[in-house]
Amino acid sequence: MLAELGHFTLILAFACALVQATVPLYGAARRNAGLMAMGEPAANAQFLLVGFAFAALTYAFVTSDFSLSLVTNNSHSLKPMLYKVTGVWGNHEGSMLLWSLILALFGAAVSWFGADLPATLKARVLGVQGMIASAFLAFLIFTSNPFLRLAVPPMDGHDLNPLLQDPGLAFHPPFLYLGYVGLSMSFSFAVAALIEGRVDAAWGRWVRPWTLAAWVFLTIGIALGSWWAYYELGWGGFWFWDPVENASFMPWLIAAALLHSAIVVEKRESLKAWTILLAIIAFGFSLVGAFITRSGVLTSVHAFANDPERGVFLLAILAVFMGGALTLFAWRAEALVSRGVFGLVSRESGLVLNNILLGVAAFVVFIGTIWPLVAELLFDRKLSVGEPFFNMAFTPFMILIGLTLPFGSMLPWKRAKLGRVTRALVPAAVLAVAVLALSWAMQTGRSALGPVGLMLGTWLVAGAVVDLWSRTGRGANRLGRLTRLPRADWGKSVAHAGLGVTMAGVAAMLAWQAEDIRVVQLGDTVDIAGYRISLDQVRRVEGPNYISTTGDVTLSRAGAEIARLHPEKRFYPVARMPTTEAAIDIGFWRDIYVVIGDPQDGGGWAMRTYYKPLANWIWGGAILMALGGFLSLSDRRFRVAAGARKVAAGDGVPAE
Repeated sequence: MLAELGHFTLILAFACALVQATVPLYGAARRNAGLMAMGEPAANAQFLLVGFAFAALTYAFVTSDFSLSLVTNNSHSLKPMLYKVTGVWGNHEGSMLLWSLILALFGAAVSWFGADLPATLKARVLGVQGMIASAFLAFLIFTSNPFLRLAVPPMDGHDLNPLLQDPGLAFHPPFLYLGYVGLSMSFSFAVAALIEGRVDAAWGRWVRPWTLAAWVFLTIGIALGSWWAYYELGWGGFWFWDPVENASFMPWLIAAALLHSAIVVEKRESLKAWTILLAIIAFGFSLVGAFITRSGVLTSVHAFANDPERGVFLLAILAVFMGGALTLFAWRAEALVSRGVFGLVSRESGLVLNNILLGVAAFVVFIGTIWPLVAELLFDRKLSVGEPFFNMAFTPFMILIGLTLPFGSMLPWKRAKLGRVTRALVPAAVLAVAVLALSWAMQTGRSALGPVGLMLGTWLVAGAVVDLWSRTGRGANRLGRLTRLPRADWGKSVAHAGLGVTMAGVAAMLAWQAEDIRVVQLGDTVDIAGYRISLDQVRRVEGPNYISTTGDVTLSRAGAEIARLHPEKRFYPVARMPTTEAAIDIGFWRDIYVVIGDPQDGGGWAMRTYYKPLANWIWGGAILMALGGFLSLSDRRFRVAAGARKVAAGDGVPAE
């Protein structure tokens, strides 16, 4: 009965979304306050109804209700409770229900936190958000119903994919969807502004918190997915350049460009057309990601489904929203004239360069991702675009971003003197060059990737420190003024430093990692990068829903024991699927990574060991970037609606 109620509330939510998509927009066009106000209760009702449906599906998974087809195909009675809950979104139908829930949440959040928005803009934002919600609820109800019953329920389920039964991946999709769907708010603000024919400093201030929140959640989601790939897949890598990974990375790059572009709109009322276009494209890439993971057009280990019918529906959603928004953008182009002028050397120019580099980098990733499909459709050739292409084509743009970012963040608005900023950054440059020289001297016969990456990381971190210090002025008590700087300033510097830490970690790990693969007998030792690894014992262990071959490994250095590690090779009988559980000794400067494989015919076990320098800097930098975003969001200027215009009494239209 609860499942039927969940299905019914989805239909009611679809009806509320249709009301939200039409009535407020009509009311805004007619300047009817009553009709415009309908958007808020419709958004709140939609959120409550989708929330009930999601709770009903979660209850079915927790109680192992195998009368539901979705529970049967993605759960098992012996599965740990955490993975019963996360199994809700570990499949296509459940993940789309989560997507719809987050869409409804953001729509409701506009009604909760948008009290200072002009009435017409708020109504139009809610209307556009309602359109998006209507499309995805229709997709869910008509092609991906999560509440389908089985005529003859089985005694037990088929279990969730064992690779997904992991804490890192359990929380990866919700954060990723908060980022994907959060960009719908930037899209809704952009389309609403185009309908109104007004993009100004106030609009830039309003759109920035939503974009920043989406970017932060995307950062966390991508980092969790990268961390999961590193330790769970057993191959020691943190990035595949897989189509689905790229599908989340592209909107992250565009959202970063949008964040910086919106600053120019807010501060200088320039780059209006470009900022609106970025807001449209950012959400467009989110829709592209949904299409890639659910249509089957590109092969990926992360794909949810291989269903052409669903793919066509998602392609139609993409075409309607992107085509409609871009058409509206072309129609309203004359209203997006920029007022601010600025010199060639200025913060505005620095942000434009930042946007160009991020935009081109995203385009490179897009071409590499989509080219196999284009080649097959147009030339009937099956091609694979892998790591060598992405590394060669993408890396130069990130190097340029790293080199120019400290300059751009310190240049004054409108006009600047490059020499003054350069002199302030001399200490950071000296430190970066010193790190480059030291790392180059310590390595022998290797590429420049590691030293250059460490130099860029040091340059970004030191540049962020110099930027903060420069904002304290001159004279005494600079430390006191440092603590009183706005949180947005601290957030920007922490995020930029986090990017530097991640760059250093990626470069060091790719340049200096060591690997050893061999068959090991009990008592054998492996030497790698000055460490000794001994296989002491191999045991059979039975878990709650798996059988494990577990190795007992001793890690030592210079005769002193450092740690005992326990790599596993698991087999899940229900899913009939093996997985690898790597054992990692985590350190600040390096990881020692051990994987045990299958027993060999001649005796012994296959064992792989890796030395991973600065591995955890990759995810530590991502944490810093997310922390910087949260610091900026906590700034009072983001929480209180700002802008040059106030709402005139009675008409709900921004006054000049």
